[in-house]
Amino acid sequence: MTPLPPSHLFTHEAMNTTFQLRIQAAEASLAAGMARECFAHLDFLEARLSRFIDDSDVSRINHLAAGETLYISESTHQCLLAALDAHARTGGLFDITLGRRIEHRKSGDTGDVPPLLGRLTIHPDIAAVTCDEPGREIDLGGIGKGFALDQLREILLDWGAEGGLLTAGASSLLAFGPDAWPVELAGGGESARLPLFNQSLSASGTGIQGSHIIHPGGDDAMPSRSCERVWVTAPQAALAEIWSTALMLLEPEVIADFVAGDDTVGAVYIDRDGKVSPLV
Repeated sequence: MTPLPPSHLFTHEAMNTTFQLRIQAAEASLAAGMARECFAHLDFLEARLSRFIDDSDVSRINHLAAGETLYISESTHQCLLAALDAHARTGGLFDITLGRRIEHRKSGDTGDVPPLLGRLTIHPDIAAVTCDEPGREIDLGGIGKGFALDQLREILLDWGAEGGLLTAGASSLLAFGPDAWPVELAGGGESARLPLFNQSLSASGTGIQGSHIIHPGGDDAMPSRSCERVWVTAPQAALAEIWSTALMLLEPEVIADFVAGDDTVGAVYIDRDGKVSPLV
């Protein structure tokens, strides 16, 4: 087992998961101050991005009536613009407006799947969202944790942190600084190790949240044979999370061609028949 680089470890519960910060700093007291600011910002983000908090930006967007405009925090606006870019980058596979269908799936409701109706406009130059027609509900579960990790890295760099490994649960990781951090890709049978150096890694899979992965085109558009698990590295944690979610909606054989030429994708690994294999 490759040892982790020396660091100070801090944990915090937010966004329905456990965040861990392994911060490289000369003094423990300095690292503790960094962690306090990071965790305060995490709570700030959750209070604005969670669809389950009544007065959050996202919850208020989801309750807009036709013609209404809501002014939102700059952080929420940045996250929504990143999601909008991801929708175009992934050919529509990544879609944050499937909240009603996600809730229908999670609840186990056997009734009709909610139709995809409505339209929201995310204004590019001002932090605001307009409801053109109600019906779409935002769920940031496929980008929120990665977006948070990217913001925490900026806070730590502003503080002068030497480096670190930031994680949101077991599915989103971000490494920065002079050291490579050994991380495990745990497949159904075999596992693999990857040195994560100044990049992010995200995982999506059927074993943990398969029932929550929704295809924008409906169940009929789901691939007949998808990967059991996908790992993606990217320069930013939000991008890694976006791509790992989107690639779960593709047949394994088409993934390499689908991401070819996109510089936001680093490496892609899949769990196929219990074995972790690199695709890109």
